Amino acid sequence: MKSWVEISEKRLTGNYQLLKKAAGGDTAVLAVVKANAYGHGAAVCAPVLARTGAPWLGVTDAAEGACVRKALTAAGIEPKNQPQILAMSGPLPEDADELLRHHLTPVVWQQEQFAWLSAAVTRNNSAPLPIHLEIDTGMARQGVAPGEDLSAVLKWLKNHATLQLDGVFTHFASSEVASSPQTQLQRTRFEQAIAQIAASGLQPTWVHAGNSSTVDNQGIEENLPWLRGLASTIGARSMVRPGIALYGYCLPIESANSSTPPQPEIEANLQPIMTWKTRIIGLRNIHPGDSVGYNGIFAADKPMRLALLPIGYADGLRRELSASNTRPGGWAMIHGKRAPFVGRVSMNLTIIDVSEIEDLALGDEVVILGDGITADDHAHLANTIAYEIVCGVRASSQLTA
Repeated sequence: MKSWVEISEKRLTGNYQLLKKAAGGDTAVLAVVKANAYGHGAAVCAPVLARTGAPWLGVTDAAEGACVRKALTAAGIEPKNQPQILAMSGPLPEDADELLRHHLTPVVWQQEQFAWLSAAVTRNNSAPLPIHLEIDTGMARQGVAPGEDLSAVLKWLKNHATLQLDGVFTHFASSEVASSPQTQLQRTRFEQAIAQIAASGLQPTWVHAGNSSTVDNQGIEENLPWLRGLASTIGARSMVRPGIALYGYCLPIESANSSTPPQPEIEANLQPIMTWKTRIIGLRNIHPGDSVGYNGIFAADKPMRLALLPIGYADGLRRELSASNTRPGGWAMIHGKRAPFVGRVSMNLTIIDVSEIEDLALGDEVVILGDGITADDHAHLANTIAYEIVCGVRASSQLTA
């Protein structure tokens, strides 16, 4: 392999347990493994999270859910002991049978979706399909708005026994902002929706809201005690849905005003679980004045020793990590030492400076992401967030202790 990812089982388990403790009370923790576990390998991470005790896993859609279900079975976890799986993106008609076949719980909010799923239940002579209803409280993305639209949805569900309202949830748009007015407004709208559902006579098992930042940023608003209290008003259990924190990262907590200092709960104790590695495929010496890579944006000002890596932006290594003589870029780690990038990151090749590292040979391992170089480091250089960095990694994953 030219490039591969090693996943620390110990760190993944530790991050989940940290989140569970921070969630508090009897709030359940749904472990989000969508987008191939944020680039970490869902087939590798899902069985670890299942064995750690996650009652729910969150996937992108029916296709990813089917793959995760198969991975759990292949890992020796019997179907009766597997977590429930929430397909978090709205379904299309062709997803209905697969959702039933693999015992996946769809996220829904539109009557067309209800009709597709109901028809599949009837067609397959299946038991009522559990669904989770998303409430749009301010994202204008997925979800039904409280009020008339929600009333129409609840009326449909009351009149059709093919679907079972198992959960109700929303998603906060500014969960990383302490004392966010947007979060306060979303909370109010969600409360209105829960009151409507209670009045309808429908009784979900789960009420959930909150990603990694919600767990990290509980603040004076006490978002998680609020969620537990709200769930109890309808006889349901509360749940949160952390994703990126499972993998060792969290957005920094911002403050909506100077009187509300950030008070992160978990960020300092999270540990990145991914080590992305490659190998040296070339070594060469260059002379002062020699240029390196496309457009010669870097030229040696002294004798240098360079190593060539078989990895580039086609593999998810961001081109913004390129280095010129006037702008430093990213770096790799070899034998515990930094090796700076030089020149442009190419499609499948990247050059690093190993002048200060002795006893190197072809085939030596190089760390692209891991201890000494994190996704936050890459994100800073690429002017993005750690989510985008890890989700962009294209390499096979394997589990380590």
